[in-house]
Amino acid sequence: MSIVLILFLLPAALYAAVWRSSAGGARSGAAGALLALALVLHAITLFLPMQAGAFHYGFAKLLSATVWIGMLLAWIETSRMSVGGLLGLLAPLATVVVVLPHFFPGTAFQLDAQPPLFVPHLVAGTLAYGVMFLAALQALLMMAARRQLDPRTPSQGGGGRLAAVLASGDSLPPLLVLERMLFRVIGVGFMLLLLTTVTGIVFSEEVFGKPLRIDHKTVFSLVATIAVGLLLAGRWLWGWRGRIAVRLTLGGFGLLLLSYVGSRFVLEVVLRRV
Repeated sequence: MSIVLILFLLPAALYAAVWRSSAGGARSGAAGALLALALVLHAITLFLPMQAGAFHYGFAKLLSATVWIGMLLAWIETSRMSVGGLLGLLAPLATVVVVLPHFFPGTAFQLDAQPPLFVPHLVAGTLAYGVMFLAALQALLMMAARRQLDPRTPSQGGGGRLAAVLASGDSLPPLLVLERMLFRVIGVGFMLLLLTTVTGIVFSEEVFGKPLRIDHKTVFSLVATIAVGLLLAGRWLWGWRGRIAVRLTLGGFGLLLLSYVGSRFVLEVVLRRV
């Protein structure tokens, strides 16, 4: 077993330990220390494999960075208040996703050969993915909380099982608290999406000679940004909340996934083009 693979497996093992701890309802300093160490080691893997002047990036690296950002923000959020089972939902996903870049490293970019806005665009886009990922998880929390409050919702079935997973070890916060958290995160996500769009337009102008290169990635990204902006405008103008907030949040994040992760997955895994 190579040293590099061990570096990927270590945070995976720590996330699995956090998952087991959260499933048992345990909340201890030891579990927090395990999670902190997992996040540090996970961050290191985001820069692997290391090559002079090169950076590997693809669907697996973006997924890993997205989950890392979501995990970090969720950890900060849960340190302030009990957000029932959020880390328990994230930990099993992180256990799997953290290892993926070892097997699917993506494309190697020579950083010194890229336009000046390449790195800012990459960072802004990755942060936008991570923040919107957390927003999608919070939308699921809202869905679970609504189902817990609705006596007509059967205890068995998909919604009941989701609520049970999310609320394992803790009670869900009040629905209004979850809603405020959701829109706070969505506001940050929207600003990052706008920054990604602006840097992408300038970057496209530098590389391709036109401000917008119309392809499925551009279309999905723009529609996702519009959906999130529409949700914020609807909240401010008409007081949108509840189901429409959940649907637009999940829909926006789904479009983001299709815009880059979906296309890169097809290229790297299905067509085997890097």
